[in-house]
Parts: sequence; C-alpha cells; structure tokens
Amino acid sequence: MAEQLSQSELDYPFKLLEYFDSFMVSKVIFSACELGIFDLLTAPPCALTAQQVAVSCNASVGGTERLLDALVGMELLHVETQEDGTALYSNSEVASMYLAKGGAKSLHHVAIYRSQTGYQLWNNLADAVREGKNQYQKAFGIPPEEVFQAIYRSDKDMLKFMSLMNSCWVLDGHDVVMAFSLAGFRDIVDLGGCTGALAREMTKAYPSSSVTVFDMPAVVEMARKYFLQADDTFAFQSGDFFHDELPVADLYVLARIIHDWSEDKCVNLLKRICDVCRPGGGVLLVEATLLESRRGPVHTQLLSLNMLLQTEGRERPASQYAGLLRRSGFRDVQVCRTGKTYDAILALK
Repeated sequence: MAEQLSQSELDYPFKLLEYFDSFMVSKVIFSACELGIFDLLTAPPCALTAQQVAVSCNASVGGTERLLDALVGMELLHVETQEDGTALYSNSEVASMYLAKGGAKSLHHVAIYRSQTGYQLWNNLADAVREGKNQYQKAFGIPPEEVFQAIYRSDKDMLKFMSLMNSCWVLDGHDVVMAFSLAGFRDIVDLGGCTGALAREMTKAYPSSSVTVFDMPAVVEMARKYFLQADDTFAFQSGDFFHDELPVADLYVLARIIHDWSEDKCVNLLKRICDVCRPGGGVLLVEATLLESRRGPVHTQLLSLNMLLQTEGRERPASQYAGLLRRSGFRDVQVCRTGKTYDAILALK
C-alpha cells in the first residue's frame, strides 16, 4: 500500500480488502486452468452454457456457473445472454492467448505449478519467515536440504516444474537474449537451461553461434522426450554444474539460477565458470532484479519471498549480482533492465 494513505482509504479500506482477496482471484484462475475451462472454450463452437461446461469438466452446474461468472467479472471470459435467457460463455482474447494450453503465449503451466506446488508452500509463509528456510517438509513431507531433489521429487513433479520453466521464456526470452549483442560469442552454454526454451531463443537471435544446454541427466532426458522441437539446432549435455567438469565456452548463461542459491554457492559456481571461460568470454545472468533500495518492484519482492519458500536463495539488486561476479573474477559488468520481469547482467572475463 502507499506509504501515506488517502483519507478515503482510511475511511473504508478498499485497497486493503483487495489485497485480502488476492489469493481468491489467483485460485479462480488456477482452478479454471485445472478444470480445462479455457481449453474447452477455445475449441468450436467456442461458446457454451454453464451446463455444457460442467458436463465436459465433470463438475457441478451450480459451482461451474459461479466460477464462470467470476471469470466474466475478472474480464477473462465473455458472456452473451440469448433471447431465451440462456447464457453463453466464451474466452476473452487474453484467456485464449495466455490461459489455454495451446495459446500463442500460453502460461497455463505457470498457473498449474503455482496452484499445485506454490500455493501449498505459500500457506507456510509465516513459518518460513520464522525459520529462514524452505517449506518442503511441511507442505510435502520432503526434506528441504537438497533443493532440487525436493523440486524433482517425482517424474510428475519434475515435468510440472520444467513446464513452468519452459513457459517463463514465452514472455521474456526474446527480450533477455537481445538485451546485449551476443553475436561475438561463438560457443554459448546455457547452464541449468532445463527444457532449452531460452536456448531456442538464442539460436534464433544468433544463428551463427553454437548453443548447448547443460543440465542434470534426468532433466536432459525429460527435455528431449517432451520439449525438443524438430527444428531445434541447440545441443544437450548432461552434468551437475556444481560438481562435474564444465564445457569450455565463450559465454555462459545463468537464467534464473543464481537466485536459487546462497551467496557462497553462487561465488563457487561463478568461479568455476570463470576458470573454464575462454579469454574475452563472459557470463550472462538473467534475473528479476530488485531496486537498489530493495523497496520494489513488488512483484520481485514477492518472488524473493518465493525463493525463501522454495530454495535457499533470494532475489537481489543488480549491484549485488555485480558484486558476486567481481568476487568470482569477472569484470566490466553491465546491466540492462528490460522493463519486464527479468533483466540481464553481462560480465566479461
């Protein structure tokens, strides 16, 4: 909320009540995604009654109608009342593009992950603040010490997380790979590149560069099985970037990696990269950066709390990332704010 409340907000706390209800708004969208409502309304005839939606989703008519009406109120669905009083529901353009599985910029898997994993962890936020550690034990009965063993606790959960990561670059991938001109880097390695979604953006932007995704063997296997596209030109290599030998390259990309780990682990990883990086090469960090005052953006502050709940890391201001890079042997640190969720930080060896 604003630091100085208006008199009207003190008389009746509209904004505060909006904040109170925010979790309900999220869960309405998440539940509609889980039920497949946006996908259903994408297929012809694209306009259905509440009863038709309920039958297709194996849900109650009364509950479905309330959910659909809430989505209309949120401007994610349209409704048209026929002469006989029948209400026909259809997707908005935003819903078809971002919430249906087949949407051009689908964030469906982001919603599913937030609903089925993130939502459970966030229920333990007060405990996370008290304890200063992630909450996998309370939420899922999984020991929290090995972060990615908890995240990849089953094949189903691994696929869910990888689908989330794949969707992240639908919105931000092009912007972060174009934040700096990377055409001069011949061999590029995307460390922890997961499904290869960001590597795909890099090969499109820099077709003369060779791009390799380096990730854990199980992740690489899953990526090849579920996410590899016929025209992809990047390669996969299996390994643990904390322990295994890293491939020699001109540029190393760490996208949403550094924020997962403690400062000591970050420096250790960056030093390993600096040791094998070719002279004149560098590293590109892609992270959601806080303001230097750490007073915003709110979205990034929330992401930092999410790191507390799910990892051993945090979101940081750009100057802190620059400090980690310099401590690890890199120089000439440059920051590019994209104006979207993720920013880019480039440093040279």
